[in-house]
Amino acid sequence: MSTEGGTRAILAALAANIGIAITKFGAFLLTGSSSMLAESIHSLADSGNQVLLLVGGKRSRRTATAEHPFGYGRERYVYAFIVSVVLFSVGGLFALYEGWHKVHHPEPIDAWQWVPIAVLLVAIGLESYSFRTAIHESNQTRGQLSWVQFIRRAKAPELPVVLLEDFAALIGLVFALIGVGMTLITGNGVWDGLGTLAIGALLVCVAVVLAIETKSLLLGEGAGPEAVARIQAALLADDSVQRVIHMRTMHLGPEELLVAAKIAVAPTDSAAEVARTINAAEARVRAAEPVARVIFLEPDIYVEPAVATTSAPTAES
Repeated sequence: MSTEGGTRAILAALAANIGIAITKFGAFLLTGSSSMLAESIHSLADSGNQVLLLVGGKRSRRTATAEHPFGYGRERYVYAFIVSVVLFSVGGLFALYEGWHKVHHPEPIDAWQWVPIAVLLVAIGLESYSFRTAIHESNQTRGQLSWVQFIRRAKAPELPVVLLEDFAALIGLVFALIGVGMTLITGNGVWDGLGTLAIGALLVCVAVVLAIETKSLLLGEGAGPEAVARIQAALLADDSVQRVIHMRTMHLGPEELLVAAKIAVAPTDSAAEVARTINAAEARVRAAEPVARVIFLEPDIYVEPAVATTSAPTAES
């Protein structure tokens, strides 16, 4: 995923969420609807999340230091994990509490009854624009992967986070529209509370999915199977490398991959020939997989493992 594509999706989502949060909160002040309050807090939390993603992207580009020799690429994963925590606590838990309170103490919407409907319809339009932008940017790198596979395999966290946030926002707006609409039709504020509870449950589920995926990235994920195949093919593209004895990969950041491999060379090769083999192999790997920026190749002499044999016991006379 390109950094530019992720930034465009984040900025589109940030602009939409700031405008939506302001209009939703104004609607809450006029009507007292708990669904509108939950949705305004949700949009405010989403705006803060987009700021966190931008900060993480900026901090990840810092130059490597002696204390952090592999750079700061994983800061993007740290901030994405913080986003999942904010979405869970600020968005989800607050909505669940507000919905529970409204169900037990329902209040009808008596004033400015048309305001929440108008605000929710406008918000659906703005969120749809943000969601469309995230889908467009994701399609640049998604390839043939399904959306579930893309979210699970993506090494850059920004687009999956924005996609899930926008998806949750759209579904949450539908829940709010149903809750507010039923409250206006029946005059029973319980519907408003139920809509708020549905929003809270949705946000908690999305936050858990985000936390699981970003936790995996924080722990250190290896390259995908297609990238591993390209790297191995590049290493073996010249006869000077007889085989790849073993190889390990790990993402130091979305656009930085560490490759460590032990390769078999001919036992008759001189030190100079081995050095040329390693340098050429590194160049081939970088050409085949440009994100492979940190490469460690260890030459070795491959020896076929001994095959254990057992002899049949002889009968004693």
